[in-house]
Amino acid sequence: MGRILVTVHARQRLYEERQRGILIEDIVKAAREIPGYVPVATRFRGFLSTSGRVFDIVAKDIAHGRLVITVIGK
Repeated sequence: MGRILVTVHARQRLYEERQRGILIEDIVKAAREIPGYVPVATRFRGFLSTSGRVFDIVAKDIAHGRLVITVIGK
């Protein structure tokens, strides 16, 4: 798999209360766990951060790797 690219929007969301405790490393790990090719933006549910917070990501594959569009904390 290519690179994991995390959008500025997703990075900014990590400062919101609902996403508190989720790290960039958690997002990259989650994105690498998604098997296959993701041609359109798709929500993947139920990832666990190192702090114990459950989160979802919206990702799609682009020419340069996998793009993580946003993060949704639970």
